[in-house]
Amino acid sequence: MDMKSKLNKFAGGAGTLFNRAVQFTEEKLGSAEKTELDAHFENLLQRAEKTRIWTERVLKQTEAVLQPNPNQRMEDLLYEKLEKKKKDRVTNAEQLGLYMVDSGNDFGPGTSYGNALIKCGQAEIKIGTAEREFVTQSVNNFLQPLRNFLEGDMKTIMKEKRLLEVKRLDLDAAKSRLRKAKSPNAQQQAEADLRAAQTEFDRQAEITKILLEGINSTHAHHLRCLNDFIEAQMTYYAQCQQHMVDLQRQLGSYSAGPNVGGGNLPNMHQSSSAFTNNINPLEPSAPPAIQVTAATPTEKKQARVLYDYEAANSSELSLLADELIMVYSVAGLDPDWLMAEKKNTHGVVPLTYLEILE
Repeated sequence: MDMKSKLNKFAGGAGTLFNRAVQFTEEKLGSAEKTELDAHFENLLQRAEKTRIWTERVLKQTEAVLQPNPNQRMEDLLYEKLEKKKKDRVTNAEQLGLYMVDSGNDFGPGTSYGNALIKCGQAEIKIGTAEREFVTQSVNNFLQPLRNFLEGDMKTIMKEKRLLEVKRLDLDAAKSRLRKAKSPNAQQQAEADLRAAQTEFDRQAEITKILLEGINSTHAHHLRCLNDFIEAQMTYYAQCQQHMVDLQRQLGSYSAGPNVGGGNLPNMHQSSSAFTNNINPLEPSAPPAIQVTAATPTEKKQARVLYDYEAANSSELSLLADELIMVYSVAGLDPDWLMAEKKNTHGVVPLTYLEILE
């Protein structure tokens, strides 16, 4: 390309930019007409913008839930940008557990207090491990897909949307030049420019529309990711509950079982002296006997056992993970417990350990 051609190309590009600037200014001043998009297209644009805004907010707040420390979040982001592996940190629960175990060993595992500290520390370490797994699953199955959308599809949509606005300015500038053209030659050139601008605008509008309609698929994908996130939360909280129930049982502070027949549960905040002297403050208040034959059971349903469960007393029924049992509720039974039957034996079991099958 010779120098003259380069100068002509540069002049043409500068003229196009100037025409866009004039059109944009006149539109802001209200002295120029503006091509409006149809209502359906405008709705697609608004939906895409809402998706961008709320995805950013949900992403940011989920990050805060998974990692409350803003400094560590910033450090993780830096490692991610540098494409380096993040440091493996000890969770707060794990650190607490380590301190408890160390202090229990220091006081002496043979003492009541030392032994209890070790057991509590081991439970906290298990909770910390469960938290680490929950965070990893949430990042991989929920946060990362949201980030990928914002950094991929959404950036493409924003780019094509800006390009559509440029083509729209070119189209309206061509319309304005045609209205202002006086001579036949000027009108002929303006008409040719208008046809070219209209073609470019229509093509870009179609590209942008296809991308915008893809937001429906994005919502469906994000819904699946949201379900994965909630399932990970449910698993995490169920694990935490099981660890705490097991710990209470080890400490001898949860032997009363469910509240059946309206009896009062013993006070869980008894004097600590009973515990430190290896006296179980709950022993005198055994749960009332369950009169199964006197109660009218509801419809029996099949349930799958989610976790192993060891009966704390004769009114409860021990369970093994993945086994199938029949369950039903009886009058006066605590709503968090169900009556269960298996192999001609029956007893109450905690509802949280079961998945009721339809």
